[in-house]
Amino acid sequence: MWIISKNKNWEELRKFTWVNDMHGVPQSPVYHAEGDVAVHTQMVLCELEKLNEYQLLPEDQKEILWTSALMHDIEKRSTTSTDELGNIVSPGHAKKGALTTRQILYRDFNTPFETREAIVGLVRYHGLPLWVFEKQNPVQALLKASLEVDTQLLVMLAKADVLGRICSDKKELLYKIDMFKELCIEQDCWGKPKQFPSGLARFLFFRKEDQSPDYVPFDATKSEAVLLSGIAGSGKDHYIKKHLCDHTIISLDDMRRKLKIKYNDTKGNGRIIQEAKEAARECLRAGKPFVWNATNITAQMRTQLIDLFEVYDPVIKIIYLEVPYKMLMSQNKNREFPIPGMAIEKMIDKLEVPKLWESHSVVYAVN
Repeated sequence: MWIISKNKNWEELRKFTWVNDMHGVPQSPVYHAEGDVAVHTQMVLCELEKLNEYQLLPEDQKEILWTSALMHDIEKRSTTSTDELGNIVSPGHAKKGALTTRQILYRDFNTPFETREAIVGLVRYHGLPLWVFEKQNPVQALLKASLEVDTQLLVMLAKADVLGRICSDKKELLYKIDMFKELCIEQDCWGKPKQFPSGLARFLFFRKEDQSPDYVPFDATKSEAVLLSGIAGSGKDHYIKKHLCDHTIISLDDMRRKLKIKYNDTKGNGRIIQEAKEAARECLRAGKPFVWNATNITAQMRTQLIDLFEVYDPVIKIIYLEVPYKMLMSQNKNREFPIPGMAIEKMIDKLEVPKLWESHSVVYAVN
């Protein structure tokens, strides 16, 4: 079973830079009168271990939840500041913390993919049970999270997060968590991902504000648009040859090499992308299946392309490829056209693994 550390003594954990960095990071005395992030994190871990529901978990889920509690405020170190009213705030620490958690678990711990992404999801959404009813669309926010994280584990983490602090509104916060649990039960996503009538129904639900999750849309899709996603060197070309050889291939790397445009040529790459988009439109208009072969490592990159594809009603499939860190660096070195190592590291820093709500289907081709 994967574990982050056999020795969970705090002083031993401080050998990790990101744990040691928690010391001295201030928190609002109104919401965290216990002290800095290090004090709070230790209290959260202690309260987590006391929870009856935590003690009943299988050992692998205990480790996922314990590691998530350890890392849940990992990026308060970089996001904490004092606002214009003198309040200590940490805006965006959960979102940035999720990225950092993925980087650390990928590079330093060789964490199994599903275990890693479970931890990343818990770090990303650890505050959702407290704030879901303040979202513009609470149900949509909940159901999106349910596709990324186990809501039962999320509630345990949120409880420990509240119990592991000193504040005057603790009872109110625990009540909010109870209401979040009731919403999960009502929406049939308590401890499981929300099940939609089809991939198309799920895709449309997250692209429209007023659609029911149970609505069954008429399927007018035609052909297939495949969007590859993965850090350079993860084996996209090999995957295409093995599984997608009957599709038209739109490869940004091939187009770049054909026109002798360098990887860091911003103007040249802009030209490449426009030509690639026109090639995709030709396939979409003709109803021909095609593969868009590029890294597409952020949700924003993928959304821009999916917005383009959707107009033509194809079935949109994302295929995400990943290999272990050491293998990635080795494969990149052995490529015919290797990419500089620092560029690979920057990709890892930006990586957002595709999620089920982004397209009609997502395939994880993980080594």
